[in-house]
Amino acid sequence: VAAPRRRAERVSVRKSRPPAGAVAARKGGGIVAIVDGGIAEVGSPDVGQVREWLAEAERNPAGLPDAGYLALLETDGPELDRLGELADAVRKQSVGDAVTYVVNRNLDTAAVSGSAARDRLAALVAEAYELGATEICMQGPLPADSDDDYLSLVAAVTGSAPLHLHAFRPEELLDGAARLGVPLDEYLVRAKASGLGSVPGTGARILDDDVRARLKGGPDLPVSEWVRVIEAAHRAGLTSTATMVYGHIETPAQQLAHLRLLAEIQDRTGGFTEFIAMPMDPVTAAAGFRTPEVPERLRRQSRAVHAVARLLLHGRIDNIQAAWPRLGVTAAVELLSCGANDFGGLLLDGRLAPESGPEAGLTLTVEDVERIAGELGRTLRQRTTQYGWI
Repeated sequence: VAAPRRRAERVSVRKSRPPAGAVAARKGGGIVAIVDGGIAEVGSPDVGQVREWLAEAERNPAGLPDAGYLALLETDGPELDRLGELADAVRKQSVGDAVTYVVNRNLDTAAVSGSAARDRLAALVAEAYELGATEICMQGPLPADSDDDYLSLVAAVTGSAPLHLHAFRPEELLDGAARLGVPLDEYLVRAKASGLGSVPGTGARILDDDVRARLKGGPDLPVSEWVRVIEAAHRAGLTSTATMVYGHIETPAQQLAHLRLLAEIQDRTGGFTEFIAMPMDPVTAAAGFRTPEVPERLRRQSRAVHAVARLLLHGRIDNIQAAWPRLGVTAAVELLSCGANDFGGLLLDGRLAPESGPEAGLTLTVEDVERIAGELGRTLRQRTTQYGWI
């Protein structure tokens, strides 16, 4: 959707063309965007400009040009409040007033793999089912010397209780196919037949190869490979989440490019069930995850990212999750008024206390989410992994 002429006149475009594959990026204190093949220096958004983009977004939430979304990602103060209100109205139009949640348990693949761990795995799954879980989420690679394989783990989980298995990141799907020596498409069909229900769209971080190469935490798959695996999973009938990890070295323009790429994938496959944005460095600690101190910069950015995601993904991805294990409960609740509608999983621990990676020790109760929905004046609905109703 082209910007109205009055806005286009405010954008100065240098005619030099960016290199192939270049993405919008911050330059100095402002924003640089690619417009009609040239580089447009937009600058920090002024209040009047932001208000114009908000009015445009009210008419066409998913139809702003890059300059509009970039201005909204950078906004603050009363205009950020208005952005949150607009995103909340679009949320209500899209999915209604319910706050949704899923009852699930996290398992770390390495901690429950191996023939010697089968009884423990079965006990963990059975206990989760007894506690009311409808989903097991399992992530992490198999150890290189493991005597197990991913498909056997799938069968072991789904054979222990009638639960939905949401498991294996793109890197792990590739590892599973390589271990069996079969093409990825064939492997995904086998995984689904073994009982795999959906896959986490994690490992996305920021879908920009330069950013991914510079991030801490080890190398990521190239963007093209991540997209290939996710689209292959969707073709095999496996839905997935869509994620973004923000708040590190990326620019607002790279956040925007990430969201646009997710929208393009959804247009091709329709396989994303929800969008989850998470800060790079979790704010929570196990002892204080309910009310941790969230830096004001991260709080502002989180509100803007979730609100813009709700607008840009409108009509494509209906469900936006507030990642309480990464931000803490109080900050995540605020996002339920900035476009988010889902509070994610309760992350049951149970009595057997499995290793669950970075979210170990973080758990909510149904009473917790009932209180949250009540304080917002919203209804509460338990959902399945794929957003059916319990």
